[in-house]
Amino acid sequence: MYSFCTLFDSNYLSRGLTLYRSLERICDSFHLYVFAFDEKSFKALNRLGLKHATIISLKEFEDEELLRVKPKRNRAEYCWTCTSSTILYVLKKFNVDMCTYLDADMMFFDSPKTLFDEMEDSSVMITEHRYSPQYNKEAKTGKYCVQFVSFRNDERGLKVLQWWRARCIEWCYARFEDGKFGDQKYLDDWMTRFDGVHELQHLGGGMAAWNVQQYDVFEKNGRLTGKEKKSGKEFPVIFYHYHYVRYFDNGTVELGRRNLTDTMMRTIYSPYFIAMEKAKKEIETIDSSFDSHGAGKKPVNWKTPILFLYRKVFGIYHIYPLKKFL
Repeated sequence: MYSFCTLFDSNYLSRGLTLYRSLERICDSFHLYVFAFDEKSFKALNRLGLKHATIISLKEFEDEELLRVKPKRNRAEYCWTCTSSTILYVLKKFNVDMCTYLDADMMFFDSPKTLFDEMEDSSVMITEHRYSPQYNKEAKTGKYCVQFVSFRNDERGLKVLQWWRARCIEWCYARFEDGKFGDQKYLDDWMTRFDGVHELQHLGGGMAAWNVQQYDVFEKNGRLTGKEKKSGKEFPVIFYHYHYVRYFDNGTVELGRRNLTDTMMRTIYSPYFIAMEKAKKEIETIDSSFDSHGAGKKPVNWKTPILFLYRKVFGIYHIYPLKKFL
């Protein structure tokens, strides 16, 4: 059985439920430990009665060290601070053999078995950003993305995890400073600093708007398939990370500011928005008192028309009516 963990609050609830439902579709046996970062999400998740999930409140999870630094971090920074601690909590509290952290804004298209098979007897697995050259921010944000990171409950895995947790408690902010950025830059030297760390090679694990330009994406034999333009290598898309997706209260959505083709929107983004709308309706049956998409106002200021023209010229204006994808 695969053990996963994730964290989110009520603004990301439909994303978290979409992640869970995607795992339900493609995994024969899994369990997702969900760390609910506010009371709304905790109550809603418990009422949803997810068969393959354990819902953990902040009250259960937070310890003295996390509570000490919490007032010094904003909401996003505190979530990053807690990532390593959620994995450690699952390994210790539930005594599972291995736990994989997942960002909540991802969706699985195929079984992760291939990824775990590649890990073999390593104790830790990390995934690269694999930035497209035009979007490469590795020097600032790190070579690796904290989106899918696995730790075995063994001596080597715990050594890395406890080191990472200690660093995140010391410093974890949304800025580049002294070679650090959030919880992410800490991973840069793990391949040399520690034993038993594996760098995922499978291109279908970790596709996102910052690297998808390097691939053609299409459906083949009922599977979402990628083809690396450089090598011509084909691979199943295991999961996609929808990091830049935002909802606005005027019925539009944003996909970020990266080059995305119509084919990508049809094969990658439409299934996600359809799944998200289904998740939102499911949540509304048990609690309609809040927007589980976390929709906000579309930002408008004196720069708006200039940015619109700039992004239109370069093909990176990706704000559309939601109904385009449904």
